[in-house]
Amino acid sequence: MTPLEHVMEEVALKKEEAKAVSTTMSICPECNAVIPAEIIESDGKIFMKKICPVHGEFTELYFGDAEMYHRFSKYAHDGKGISNPQVRELGYTCPLNCGLCPGHMSHTALANIVVTNRCNLACWYCFFYAEKAGYVYEPSIEELRKMIRVLRSMRPVPGNSVQLTGGEPTLRDDLPEIIKMIKEEGVDHIMLNTNGIRLANDFEYYRRVKEAGVSNLYLSMDGVTPKTNPKNYWEIPKVVENARKLNDGIVFVPTVIKTLNDHELGDIVRFGFENVDVVRAVNFQPVSLTGMMPRKERERFRITIPDCIHLIEEQTDGQIPADAWFPVPACIPVTHLIEAFTKKPQYELSVHFACGAGTYVFKDGDKMVPITNFIDIDGLLKYLQDRADEIESGRSKAIAASKILWNFKKFIDEKRAPTGMNVTRMLFNVLIKHDYKSVGDWHRRSMFIGMMHFQDKYNYDVERVRRCAIHYLMPDGRVVPFCAFNILPEWYRDLVQKMYSIPIEEWEKRTGRKLSDDLYRRVLPPKE
Repeated sequence: MTPLEHVMEEVALKKEEAKAVSTTMSICPECNAVIPAEIIESDGKIFMKKICPVHGEFTELYFGDAEMYHRFSKYAHDGKGISNPQVRELGYTCPLNCGLCPGHMSHTALANIVVTNRCNLACWYCFFYAEKAGYVYEPSIEELRKMIRVLRSMRPVPGNSVQLTGGEPTLRDDLPEIIKMIKEEGVDHIMLNTNGIRLANDFEYYRRVKEAGVSNLYLSMDGVTPKTNPKNYWEIPKVVENARKLNDGIVFVPTVIKTLNDHELGDIVRFGFENVDVVRAVNFQPVSLTGMMPRKERERFRITIPDCIHLIEEQTDGQIPADAWFPVPACIPVTHLIEAFTKKPQYELSVHFACGAGTYVFKDGDKMVPITNFIDIDGLLKYLQDRADEIESGRSKAIAASKILWNFKKFIDEKRAPTGMNVTRMLFNVLIKHDYKSVGDWHRRSMFIGMMHFQDKYNYDVERVRRCAIHYLMPDGRVVPFCAFNILPEWYRDLVQKMYSIPIEEWEKRTGRKLSDDLYRRVLPPKE
């Protein structure tokens, strides 16, 4: 057998080894046609395979570890959806006619609101900004108020968590007034998605934003060196310092791109952990490859959730192992328990198990201790679900609560817990008493590490979209899932925002400024 024949035989064997996992619907990356897709397992990984009648076959990496995929799939949960949808199902195939529709299976856990498409940076991987769009989108406070009222009217769970995004929201001088309005409308939790540049350089503005009611910063931060994070490497320490002065919390949000910054994931975690008094979480986002891109280029940049998890394990010398991570819907039993005690619908993170994952690490001296070191997470979650079912069937809540406190000890190894931490009592107070002091104590000793992988046209899975819990509020009154809004801009983001925008030339005439004036021009100190 010749070497070529040997290679061909190996390729054939691999194809034979590929096995079907599930079926879904997707879109053609070239023409947006809604087409069937197959989720397949091959060579220890999960792929999406689909065929467009016009543009042919596409096979794309979907999840970089088949074993982790199957483990995560055990936590799949179809959520309660919404009872007052914004649009009707009219025979359209999902993701057409997004709204939300009656077929959507998750309520809004986090509502994104674009307050401007202007930005003071021009990152190549960004979804959009004004110069690219050709217009300025900047809704008025009253237009924003209407969007918030749509969110608050949603049932069975009124939306109560908002992220202000852009563009760069801090380019709006009236941002504090926007935040105050949102608080007036009854929203409790407001995140500010920002590159932090203005917050680093204008402490008074940051103070006004914080006093208006911002809960925490969702701070873009792609690396710990100027090479991996040229956009705000020099400003990050100042943002952290200012946040510490204002008693604000920060979530670091690194966009992870293979070959560019994936070698620094462990260092990013360590940097966050060193500032755990301020940094509440690090939420990695494997890059979404927007636009058309040749296969070789996609393979160069593509990285998935398990790829990142394994790299973090490797780069933290095993301190944060891969088995410490759980998919987002793993927390559903906690929601069910709180619902059983309160008799009210609660936030339910019923996203697709492949959309995101997370874990907690706790501070014990200089060590990072993952939550799985001292808590049997799987056992505890099953136990909490059983107790929720008991209460729902009529069992006394007082008896159930005492039973929970007594049996918590079975799932917690206090000897392996961080020094000075009564984990049993703290968890009981958080879950049963809803004690905010305990929640605060928990967060002061720990840092959440998350992973959220937004889709693109090559790996677009309608089943994921139907379960999305991160939605955009639009000025036309609709609420649109994240991956429909950004990955199909010609149908949602760009189409609607253009209707509520003004041309750049008109904006410049009205303001007496050039759009290019927004661009940040950093002045670095001279090298010694």
